Amino acid sequence: MKKTLLLVSFFSWSLQMWAQDPDLFAGYVYDATTEAPISNALIKKSDSTIAKKTNEEGYFYSSKTYGSFTLTIEKEGYQTYSEEINHTGATTKTFYLTPINIANSVEELDEIIIDTTVNKIDIRKPEMSVNKLTAEEIKKLPVVLGETDILKSLLLLPGVVNSGEGTSGFNVRGGGNDQNLLLLDQSNVYSSSHLYGFFSVFNNDAVKNIKLYKGGIPARYGGRASSVLEINQKVGDYENLKVNGGIGLLSSRLTVEGPIVKDKLSYLVSGRGSYAHLFLKLTDINSTAYFYDVNAKLSYNIKPFNELHITSYFGRDIFKFNDTFDNNFGNTIVSANYNHRFNDNLKGQLYTNYTDYYYNLTLGFVGFNWTSGILNYDVKYQLDHRVSDKLNLKYGFQAQYYNFNPGLIEPDSPESQINRYEIPRKYAFEPAAFIEAEQEISDILRVNYGVRYSQFYRMGEESINQYANNNAVIFNPTTDAYEKATPISEQYYGKNKKISFYDNFEPRLAVSVQMQEDQSLKISYSKMAQYIHVISNTNAATPLDIWEPSGPYIKPQIVHQYAVGYFQNFGFDKYSLEIESYFKAGKNRLDYIDGADLIGNRAIEQVLLNGKTEAYGLEFLFRKNTGKLNGWIAYTIAKSMQQTEGRTPDEKGINNGEWYRTPYDRLHDLTIVANYQLTPKWNISGNFTLQSGRPVTYPVGKYQFLDQTINDFNSRNNYSLPAFHHLDLSATYIPKPDKKKGWQSEWVFSIYNVYNRKNAASISFRESEDYIGKTEAVKLSIFGIVPSVTYNFKL
Repeated sequence: MKKTLLLVSFFSWSLQMWAQDPDLFAGYVYDATTEAPISNALIKKSDSTIAKKTNEEGYFYSSKTYGSFTLTIEKEGYQTYSEEINHTGATTKTFYLTPINIANSVEELDEIIIDTTVNKIDIRKPEMSVNKLTAEEIKKLPVVLGETDILKSLLLLPGVVNSGEGTSGFNVRGGGNDQNLLLLDQSNVYSSSHLYGFFSVFNNDAVKNIKLYKGGIPARYGGRASSVLEINQKVGDYENLKVNGGIGLLSSRLTVEGPIVKDKLSYLVSGRGSYAHLFLKLTDINSTAYFYDVNAKLSYNIKPFNELHITSYFGRDIFKFNDTFDNNFGNTIVSANYNHRFNDNLKGQLYTNYTDYYYNLTLGFVGFNWTSGILNYDVKYQLDHRVSDKLNLKYGFQAQYYNFNPGLIEPDSPESQINRYEIPRKYAFEPAAFIEAEQEISDILRVNYGVRYSQFYRMGEESINQYANNNAVIFNPTTDAYEKATPISEQYYGKNKKISFYDNFEPRLAVSVQMQEDQSLKISYSKMAQYIHVISNTNAATPLDIWEPSGPYIKPQIVHQYAVGYFQNFGFDKYSLEIESYFKAGKNRLDYIDGADLIGNRAIEQVLLNGKTEAYGLEFLFRKNTGKLNGWIAYTIAKSMQQTEGRTPDEKGINNGEWYRTPYDRLHDLTIVANYQLTPKWNISGNFTLQSGRPVTYPVGKYQFLDQTINDFNSRNNYSLPAFHHLDLSATYIPKPDKKKGWQSEWVFSIYNVYNRKNAASISFRESEDYIGKTEAVKLSIFGIVPSVTYNFKL
C-alpha cells in the first residue's frame, strides 16, 4: 500500500499547477453511429485562428478563442460539420460526425490502417522512437509469396531487423525476439509466424491499427525489455454487410463483417488458409505443410456511454513428412474489452484476456511425442483522465497469471521404447500498477512522464533443486569449462506457495522542446523489467522456443534505454526528417554454457548463466510525404553486444569474459522505399534493402582425435555472413478505379529479389567429397527470385 501511495503522490504536484484558462475553447469529436472518438479530424474557425486536429481520444482545444465564429469539422469518410459558436468563457463541447453512406461513396479496398495521421511528424508531442506507416504505403509494398505482412513491413524502418529470410520474428535496437511485447487486442501473442516464418500470424484484413514503440515506452506497458507492438482488430461494420478477400498462389483469405442489430451489435469474421501442400499430392511426396487461422470480433455499442468487444483468434500450423515427422503448433486467444465513458473527461477501459500457445512434435523414427506451451490469463483496467487542456493522466493496474508447460514426452505407439517423461509445470503471477501523465508545461515544452511498479511471484506446486553455494553451474578448472552442478537436495513448494519474489519500479520520461514551428528536440528514458525468458537452441524466432519464468536461479532482465532525437518537417510538410540516437544497457540476459542441452532439460538452470548487454546506434529516417512519388530512406548504424564474466577471479566466463556480438547485431542497415502513382489504374512501388551480415561462429582450425575430425572454435560470433541485400518491385492494377459500388477488385503483381541474390541463411562446414582431408563451406539460401500475383476483391 505504501508503494502504491508513492505512485499517486509522484504526480500530485502536476494537478496543482493547472488553472482553468478563461479563453479556453475545447471539444470532443465522436462518430455519430458508434460514438467512438474520431482522431485526426480537422478543426477550423472562420477567422482561421483555429486550425487543429483531434488526438486519439477525439479531443482538441484552443486557448486563444473569443466571440462569435463558425466552427467547421472535417474528416475523410464523414459529412462536414458546421456550427455557429458564441464563445463567452471557458467551454468544452461535444460534436458528432455522421459517416458518409458507404454504398454511395468512392472507396478503395479495405487496407491496414497503421495510423490515422499523415506522415508529417507531430513536432509538439513528446512521443519519440515510434515509426509510422500509412495504410496505402504498407498495402503496396512488395512482399515475398504474395502475402502482405505487417511484421515484414516493420523491417523497412530504422532500428528494426530480423534473423534473416523466412522469419517473421524481429529485433528492435539490438534486443532479442523474446524482448518484444506483442499485443493483439491487449492479449499476449507468443508466436508471431506461420510456416516457420514465411507468413505472419496477423491477418491484414482483420487488423484495424498497429503501433510499434522502440523507446520512450509509456508506463502502461510492461513485461518486456525491448519494444511494444500493439495491434487491434477491426470492429465489424454497424451499418452494412461487407465482404472482401484475396486469392494468391499459395494462400487465400476472406473477411465478412456487418450488423446483427443495426447501430448496436456487429460482427467480423476473417479467415486465411494456405494450400501449397495440395500441389504435393500431384507428386510421390507424402508430406503436408499448411496453416490456417480465424479472427472474429463481436462488438456491442451500448449507447450512450458503453462499449463491449469480444475478440478471438485461433491459428494452427500443420507439418507432416511421411510417418516420421509430425509438427503442429499455434495460438488460441480470447479477449473481452468493456469501455465506459463516465463523462467527457474520464473514460475507463477493462480488458480480460486468455492466451494459449500450444506446440506438439512427433518423431516416428524415434517413437516419441513432445508437447509444450504456455497459458496466460490477464486482466487490465485503465482510466484515461483529462484533468485540463494541458494535463492528461492514464492510470490503472494489470495482473497476469502464467501456467508454463516446459515439456511432456510420451511414446507415440505401444511399440515405442520411449518412457513417459514430464518436466513439471511452472506457475507465476505478475501484478503491476502504473500512472503516466502528458503535460504541456509551456508553449515550447511538453513532457510525458510516469512510473510502473511491477511484481513477480514464482509459485508452486513444484520441487526446486538445491545446490552447494546456491550455484546450479560450476566451473571446472581442469577442463577449463562450465559444467552442471549436482543437486544436494530438493525443496518442495505446495500449490500457490511463493518460491521467489521480485519487484521493480520502472520510471519513464519523454520530453519535447519545440525550437521552431517545424522543428523539435526530444529526449526519453525508460526502464523495463522482463520476468519471463525464452529458452531456445536457435537465433531465429521459431516455434521451438520454450518460455521460462524467473525464479531462484534465473533473475529478471532489466534494461535502461536513453534516446535523443531531432525532428523536422519542411517544404510545407512535404518532407520530414527524423534523427535519433539511443543507448541501451541491460543485465541478467540469459547465456548458455558451451554444449548446453536446452530441450527436454528438467533442470534448465544447470546450463544457464546471467550476462549483460549493451546496444547503441544512430537512426536516420527521411520521408517524402506527398505527391505522385513518395516514400522514404532509412539508415541505421548500430552495435549490439553481450558479456558474461566469470563469477570469481578463477572463472573465465563465456567467451573468456570478453564482449561478443549478439546474433542480432547489424552494423549497417539501409532501406529505400518508393511508391509512384503512374496512372489512376496503375501504381508502382519498390524497396531496396542492404544489411551487414548476421554474426556467426566459424571454426578457426581442426584436429584429429580417435579417427574423427574435431573443429576448433576460439570465440563466439567471431565472423559475419556475407552482406544481405535484395530489390523488390510490385505493380497494382485497378481495372475500374472510379467504380463506386458493387464488385471492386485489383491485381497485385510483385517480384521479390529481382536480381536473384542468393543471400546466405547459414554457412556450414563439412569434409570435401572431392578433396580428401579438405574442409569446404556450404551456403544455404532460402529465396532466389520469387514472382507472385494476388487478386484482391471487395463487395
